[in-house]
Amino acid sequence: MCDDITEIENQGFYEKQITRRDFSLMAGGAAISVAFAGCVPGEAKAGVAEQDVMIETPDGVADAYFAHPSSGAHAAVLIWPDIVGLRPAFKMMAKRLADDGYAALVINPYYRQVKGALVEVGQTFKDPAVREKIIPYARALTQETNRTDARAFVAWLDAQAAVDTSRKIGTTGYCMGGPMTMIAAAEVPNRIGAGASFHGGGLATDKENSPHLLIPKMQADYLIAIAENDDARDPESKTVLASAFADAGLDAEIEVYEGTQHGWCPPDSAVYDEAAANKAWARKLALFEKALA
Repeated sequence: MCDDITEIENQGFYEKQITRRDFSLMAGGAAISVAFAGCVPGEAKAGVAEQDVMIETPDGVADAYFAHPSSGAHAAVLIWPDIVGLRPAFKMMAKRLADDGYAALVINPYYRQVKGALVEVGQTFKDPAVREKIIPYARALTQETNRTDARAFVAWLDAQAAVDTSRKIGTTGYCMGGPMTMIAAAEVPNRIGAGASFHGGGLATDKENSPHLLIPKMQADYLIAIAENDDARDPESKTVLASAFADAGLDAEIEVYEGTQHGWCPPDSAVYDEAAANKAWARKLALFEKALA
């Protein structure tokens, strides 16, 4: 997952890939808006409504961001961010999904401990100080907090006028958010009809609470996009996952994205791969078009 081991693995990649895009990102995040072709924080595209929202849960009030087409009701998507949490890059990703016709909610997974963004624009998980700050928050999360949150966030989405409750909900997760999608899909199977994990960590382990053991409880088809260096460390997981989905009678597209490093999808990541991220985005939309129809 997102940890010191992954960062040590990625270090050689960082050193080889310092480009003008990276310089712009570190100087203030300008590369993010380039990556998403016009999506700028606080500046919704025409026809898209956006707002910061507060959601009541059994454990407190969660801060989140909601973007959706400005008219009509649409299939909802619940987004679990990576270990760095809710921030402008993920708001842009939600806004992009809204432009694609979905009502997208991205949440702060750490709302029990802290509200708002944990890092400044330009800071990345490759910085030891950033990791030292964030990892304790991540370690405080459990499968039970994930279940509590999944129920609360799905209920909130279903109460929104912009959400078409006759259609199933999609859920996406990045890094630590990958297994969160699986826990959510098993916790609210009657509502979640599609899941997508991008460089998710710990999807199939040898522990008794491995997320892949929840697949028989799901009613969701899946996209699992795996970073090449994650696959190199754990080449068996994709086979275990494919078998579990097949046994449950669920469709699953499982692919190792050649040349990618763990964390390649968010546009503010130090290992962002635009071509691979766009491919993964297109495959996600194809899944949603089929499973959330």
